[in-house]
Amino acid sequence: MSTVIEQPVEARLVAAAPRMPNIPATLRYDRSDPFAVRMTFPAPATLEGVEVCWTFARELLTAGLEGPEGHGDVRVRPYGYDRTVLEFHAPEGTAVVHVRSGEIRRFLAATGELVPAGLEHLQLDLDNGLAELMRDAC
Repeated sequence: MSTVIEQPVEARLVAAAPRMPNIPATLRYDRSDPFAVRMTFPAPATLEGVEVCWTFARELLTAGLEGPEGHGDVRVRPYGYDRTVLEFHAPEGTAVVHVRSGEIRRFLAATGELVPAGLEHLQLDLDNGLAELMRDAC
């Protein structure tokens, strides 16, 4: 069984400028980092012209489907029945995108089949990680 789930999604960038077209993005989940989700925007869709990847908690994405969540760099909230708003805050500014909630739910369902919510800790090799930390400390 694969240990990585990738799902393309369409994100609509919300901006003060004239309405922009939908931009492609990819949601990614890797069993080796079981608490995290990554959302990547390709270079042509960014102001800097380089690929941009945001990493945030899977739990944040899940909770943000039901109500406003997040107080840091990434914030998630529902927008009507079929859209979810993701806000990405950086020193350069804030990007706000809308994604279809159904696409996010489908992605989260797939991640839940790979690693059920609440059992993420079972994917971590804490003994090995601790041993590496101790070895580096000496």
